[in-house]
Amino acid sequence: MRRINGDKQQCTSSKRGRKALPIIEYPAPAFTEWVDPPTFREAFVLHLRRFSESYYQLHRCIIRPGDKLDRATLQSWTEGRRTPQSATSFEILTRIEQRYGLPSGYFRAKLPNPARAVSGLTVTGMPRAEQRRLAWHLPDDFNSRPLKEQAKILDWVQNVVISGATEYRRFQALAMKLRYAVRFPSLTGRKIRTSPEPEDLSDLDDQVDHVGVVDAPPRLVAELNELVRFKTATLTDIGFQRIGVWNEETTAQKIEHFGLMFGALAASPSGEVQGHGVPLENISFAMLIFPRVWDWYVQWRERRRGFFTRWECDMLRNAMALVRQETGWLRQHPELASRLVPIDGLVSVEDIESARADWPGACDILHAHARARVKEIDRVARIHRDPFEPILPILEAPSPVAEYLKIADEIMKLRPDARRYPRAAAETARSYLLIRLGLHLGLRQKNLRQLLVCPRGTLPRSERQLESLKRGELRWNERDQGWEVLVPAVAFKNAHSSFFAGKPFRLVLPDLGGLYDHIATYIERHRLALLNGANDPGTFFIKTVKRTSRDASYNQSTFYEAWRLVIQRYGVFNPYTGRGAIKGLLPHGPHNVRDVLATHILKHTGSYEQASYAIQDTPEMVAKHYGRFLPQDKAAMAARILNQVWEAA
Repeated sequence: MRRINGDKQQCTSSKRGRKALPIIEYPAPAFTEWVDPPTFREAFVLHLRRFSESYYQLHRCIIRPGDKLDRATLQSWTEGRRTPQSATSFEILTRIEQRYGLPSGYFRAKLPNPARAVSGLTVTGMPRAEQRRLAWHLPDDFNSRPLKEQAKILDWVQNVVISGATEYRRFQALAMKLRYAVRFPSLTGRKIRTSPEPEDLSDLDDQVDHVGVVDAPPRLVAELNELVRFKTATLTDIGFQRIGVWNEETTAQKIEHFGLMFGALAASPSGEVQGHGVPLENISFAMLIFPRVWDWYVQWRERRRGFFTRWECDMLRNAMALVRQETGWLRQHPELASRLVPIDGLVSVEDIESARADWPGACDILHAHARARVKEIDRVARIHRDPFEPILPILEAPSPVAEYLKIADEIMKLRPDARRYPRAAAETARSYLLIRLGLHLGLRQKNLRQLLVCPRGTLPRSERQLESLKRGELRWNERDQGWEVLVPAVAFKNAHSSFFAGKPFRLVLPDLGGLYDHIATYIERHRLALLNGANDPGTFFIKTVKRTSRDASYNQSTFYEAWRLVIQRYGVFNPYTGRGAIKGLLPHGPHNVRDVLATHILKHTGSYEQASYAIQDTPEMVAKHYGRFLPQDKAAMAARILNQVWEAA
């Protein structure tokens, strides 16, 4: 302000407004009792009022030199326009919680999407896509931790959460980097690769070691197609005989296994796969009649893994089935001998001449050889994949089902606000129902994945329609006033088991824990959010439809990965984030739920028969494959019975 006084000009300045409040590290609250609000914005505004502070004053008190958080960010939090998402914002929230004497994680628990991965976490030396995948499992203050601790956290996440930490999972992760296979796209429905030039057919260094897999030549495709037709047709061709019929799952498995065998034979011996280098045009099912080919393959697998497993025994049994007297497919096609060519180290000219001269005799030689090899390998075979290892903490619990149900509770605890995050809420609802229906039904992956849905008020499919589709359906039962699951016996892998006796599986789900409300909301709202305008496959569980993928239906691999992702995020306890329901749990697939159910009933009843009811199987199969009835459980059950004598005395 300029003031004129005579000949002098006197300049004075004055600063209007109140003086800035002093910065107090830990201010005293105006009141100590309050009703805790449910949302982040309401809680943030409440505690500003408790300490008689504005967002402006709070910003002055908590911001340190070098911080890049603008006060407008705090203003947007008070107005509800934005919520914290970045690592920097969560660091500021931690300071606010400490300043106001609030428990750690107080504000994060009130966010509309509390499980959302923190943005801005920096993981050097990794692609951005991999960083986004890891962000879910990293603590909010990852960036501010010492480099040594960051490396320790990353190592734990990658080994325990991502790969699974078991010996088998580590082997599998390494094996997946060395891909090898001959594919049959016309039989599996996968996209056909660009066909290699004729002069490249024998150059497997480039095909198998760089591309990983190659498409089978037309002649090999025709041979496998004939084998599949032979094993899946309702009636065999006149003049041919067979034992057993392949269903869809068995067919897919056999195609995959033969593709792996041919891929190993075709892979370059100088590459990392260390195959045999057989030119693609020379590969034929006819070469499988020679024992030396099978010996090379099972020994190649043994070198690759380090020991023999029952897998090699199963492949040799496939060889026996191909050449079995009267019913073997290969035995009934001697014309394939014309496609044999010499292969160094595997098939000689003399072998070919002998096989062409006496095809049945060559089949007998292979059958006897494979039978002897099965006995030898079975004696030394080791179990590489223990199916119980990932879920051992659950199986050892007094109540395995109650322990597994903690995963569903964790999902509900971290569910987002459906109004602000409809797609994330839909994915959370799907994750919750995956666990709940898996525990209630005990179905195999295929039956759960293919389960159709009939919205309430819609006419359900008839049993005959479901039989033709070989699928089950979730529908509303007016008589029982409940959600019912009906699965025809033909839809099951063990359709001819004594458990079914030709009758369908029917179960009315219990309305426990608000299950009916969750199902109704999922069908009416969440499925539409997941579909995102794409064609509805009609199944209860559907994928999230994105711009890169418009197919909403799950296949075997994507359903397994969806379940595994749920376990990674909500099941595996993470000591660095505090999220996850069960300590010691490892990622696993949907089939392990059957182990949980069978083991739970065994622990409480000791009856293999009752355990078989929970997973639609026979007592013999439960005893052989599913229930983990630990010795201490048997001893404890016997002790309870014997102790009754002493208690009565």
